[in-house]
Amino acid sequence: MSDANKQLIRRFLQRVNAGDLAVVDELVSDDFIEHEAIPGLPATKAGVRQMFEMFQAAFADAQFEADDVIADGDTVSVRARLTGTHRADFMGVPASGHSISVGIADYFRIDDGVLVEHWGVMDTGALMQQLAGH
Repeated sequence: MSDANKQLIRRFLQRVNAGDLAVVDELVSDDFIEHEAIPGLPATKAGVRQMFEMFQAAFADAQFEADDVIADGDTVSVRARLTGTHRADFMGVPASGHSISVGIADYFRIDDGVLVEHWGVMDTGALMQQLAGH
């Protein structure tokens, strides 16, 4: 089961990186719970889609690159990096043209082949510094 769950996360990220947000409809449970609060977004499946739409709009070349994917039972941990170029407004910050590379730690719970919960931490301090060009 652990290997199948790791593959599910890798497939999810590959499709998000390709701009295919139908993957949210297919691989995220309707009763999904998001534990990483993002201002202005609901902690639901709809909020997950909105979050990826927001990143794709602001960082047209956004890529979520998994460095480590570790599974234990129904839980998958991912150490990843978000990269891209700031091309449009992001959370009130106008487009800067700066490149970003930001560390992310994600933890997913999977049940019956779909994502049911997510906890995560993004280095938002580094993100804001990079948007400012520091």
